[in-house]
Amino acid sequence: MIRTPLRPLARILDARLKGENPDAIERENKRIRHEQMRDQSRQRAEGRLLIMGVCFFCAFSVVGGRMGLLAMSEPVEPRTHAPGAVISASRADIVDRNGSLLATNFDTHALYAQPRHMVDPNAAAEGLVKVFPDLDLARLKKDFSGKRKFLWIKKKISPEQMQAVHDIGDPGLLFAPRDMRLYPNGKLAAHVMGGASYGKEGVHAAEVIGVAGVEKYFDKYLRDPANGNKPLQLSLDLTVQAAAEQVLFGGMKLMNAKGATSVLMDVKTGEVISVASLPSFDPNDRPRPAVEGDASDSPLFNRSVQGVYELGSTFKIFAAAQAVDLGLVNPDTVIDTKGPMKVGGFRIGEFRNKNYGKLSVTDIIVKSSNRGTGRMALDIGVKRQKEFLKSLGFFEPTGFEIVEAAGGKPLLPKKWTDLSSVTISYGHGISTSPIHLAAGYAAIANGGFKVEPTLIKQPRTKMGERVMSSTAAKSARMMLRKVVSKGTASFGEVPGYHVGGKTGTADKPKPTGGYYEDKVIATFASIFPAHDPKYVLIVTLDEPVESSGDKPRRTAGWTAVPVAAEMIRRVAPLLGVRPTVEPANNAVLTLTSSN
Repeated sequence: MIRTPLRPLARILDARLKGENPDAIERENKRIRHEQMRDQSRQRAEGRLLIMGVCFFCAFSVVGGRMGLLAMSEPVEPRTHAPGAVISASRADIVDRNGSLLATNFDTHALYAQPRHMVDPNAAAEGLVKVFPDLDLARLKKDFSGKRKFLWIKKKISPEQMQAVHDIGDPGLLFAPRDMRLYPNGKLAAHVMGGASYGKEGVHAAEVIGVAGVEKYFDKYLRDPANGNKPLQLSLDLTVQAAAEQVLFGGMKLMNAKGATSVLMDVKTGEVISVASLPSFDPNDRPRPAVEGDASDSPLFNRSVQGVYELGSTFKIFAAAQAVDLGLVNPDTVIDTKGPMKVGGFRIGEFRNKNYGKLSVTDIIVKSSNRGTGRMALDIGVKRQKEFLKSLGFFEPTGFEIVEAAGGKPLLPKKWTDLSSVTISYGHGISTSPIHLAAGYAAIANGGFKVEPTLIKQPRTKMGERVMSSTAAKSARMMLRKVVSKGTASFGEVPGYHVGGKTGTADKPKPTGGYYEDKVIATFASIFPAHDPKYVLIVTLDEPVESSGDKPRRTAGWTAVPVAAEMIRRVAPLLGVRPTVEPANNAVLTLTSSN
């Protein structure tokens, strides 16, 4: 700023000429200068006050906003914790083919204690024992009064239990949020679901991991946030599964069986619509694995994929189908089944020492002749038989999408001789799982194409390579139909659904070698409708005994067949299979007058 002089020369000279006092000019300029300085100081002070006012306003606004947020939020007790890896607790749902829920997550809490923050450890221990009677009071008091800084009390508690712990009122008892895996249908499809448990755990979250079944097989998919929690859709139909399990349970009890399993499969896609194994369990409260005794005694044992059995005469249809496919026979070819028949120094006999004489290939299957099937196997030869059974998938575990399926590897003879070829043709000397058998029968039912059993809903038909000609498959289906209409599976007839199938009864092997005389594995492998098959159903009973008559009956025709027939009667309408009149061969049209 340029200051005005206090005694400007021009004005001083002018004042002296006029006779005025020059000091008055100096005094006036001093006054003007002081007024300018005062105004400048006032403006500076007012600017500083304005800036301070804005700062105070912003500060009080931030404090007030924070106080408002705290007032609106839920109260949370501060918890000390060490920094660590973030635990991913999310897990996708599992649904059936129609979108019905099979597995989901449920919000719950875990209970833990910090003894150093407890007001009255003894009173807290006594209160907890009242809420959770299974806790050890003496152990709790020792833990609460010792040097421990942290301990879990319960990994999962109900809302009622949580409120009861709240009422104890001790600040050292705290709650950790949890995602619990929930199976809303309880035991339904338990062996498929498998179950889940906790992996990494913290006070703010817990990692839910699969321990068996599809939960473990698809564990990475279900836990992957990149999937956007998109549910895993299975091929199972919940309503069909419920009906199948109900019928199977009733059949197992009625036939006094130790265990049972069933597999229902779409013959063109390989989709498993229902699969059951009994006895079962609740995956919401999965039991501990057995550490001693026979594994099959445990409810965790999945008989459909882990149960590797000699499935008896159900294998005879494969020998007949291959013989037709190779052009060695046709359904009407006659084979002499009279004894004696020796192979490799061993006598080949018939059930109950029957002697059928000369039979057609169809009648060999209908009457279930061991000798007739064995003679076809000898004509086929060891090499071709092995190649055929391998093409059907009987040499390796299936790709069924549960972890237990990998353990269901078929048991094959160490040295495949002519004797092995004969016995395997009627289901002895080779042990496979019911899921293997279902895939084999599906190849016959769909016209000769291999299928892979799957638990995932398929968008379209998915058949593999051709393993037999359509002519051989059609002939085999015709034979299976006659087994039900006039053979060993007559109890399997279901009006309107034209069931075809084959029975199989195999003596159960002893753990120490040899076979039991009074224990069998009874199986009925069926297709329906036989003239246009859509589904394969396998029913296997472990140690059944039908006791309504004078003597106990254990064969599949008396035990497994009635159970399978009832199951078809129940599930066929649920599958949308309409009852029809079976088409007749060489139907004759009769013309009548319209009058």
